[in-house]
Amino acid sequence: MAKAYLRANLVAGKEKSARDALRKISGIKSADFVTGSHDLVAEIEANSFEDISTHILSEVRQVQGISETDTDFVFGW
Repeated sequence: MAKAYLRANLVAGKEKSARDALRKISGIKSADFVTGSHDLVAEIEANSFEDISTHILSEVRQVQGISETDTDFVFGW
């Protein structure tokens, strides 16, 4: 099992629709608004890091309202 955290900055006025779209992507376990340097944090789980990198993140890139993302892979959990 592979796990990652996605941190995203969102376009003003598109926050809720972007969050809701992320929550519909298979493998995204949660997507929540946060305070700090990013607008949203999502937890991702998949069978492999390759699945996260190729399949899930390619779907994330298609979500309208996301201006920038950072993805942190989790090791040793």
